[in-house]
Amino acid sequence: MEKFTSITSVAAPMALINIDTDMIIPKQFLKTIKRTGLGKNLFHEMRYDLNEKEIPDFILNQAPYRNAKILIARDNFGCGSSREHAPWALNDFGIHAIIAPSFADIFFNNCFKNSILPIILPHDQVDDLLELAKDENNNVTIDLVKQEVRAANKIYKFKVDPFRKHCLIEGLDDIGLTLQKEMQITNFETRNRQVTPWLYENN
Repeated sequence: MEKFTSITSVAAPMALINIDTDMIIPKQFLKTIKRTGLGKNLFHEMRYDLNEKEIPDFILNQAPYRNAKILIARDNFGCGSSREHAPWALNDFGIHAIIAPSFADIFFNNCFKNSILPIILPHDQVDDLLELAKDENNNVTIDLVKQEVRAANKIYKFKVDPFRKHCLIEGLDDIGLTLQKEMQITNFETRNRQVTPWLYENN
């Protein structure tokens, strides 16, 4: 998993509540089990018309927001079904942080497993950032180490679970965490073969 310490980017404002996982990645794109290639289908029904042409008014079809690494939205981001393809699509598009007043629990947890930082801020601070983001010259910096969002000479502090912060900074997903214990696992298996050899007779 890609390491996350800090990013500076234009932030794409999507001042909508209840952006659900079907809006993020519609069900027809869920056949793949690969984490790559879904970025082109992110917000598909909002980005493209029936002829698969880009809708100019959609924020991620506009320069410079089509290169945004940060998304700002309103309440209950990521609600709906628990599809992990949603953070896959966001990550593949290039979104590495989302700022909102609240998130759906399963989506929130899936973000950390896919190198995306979901940041919860109070409504008034999100409103400030949404307004700032309308100016395409206002870059936003997210510093995970200091737990700060910085924009237009303002600093917004955010909270994050220490263990999840560690995993993002070190680039550790569930597999990476397990591989950190590879030596202990190997030693256990070696000892266990000696103590209970019958368990391994067919291996």
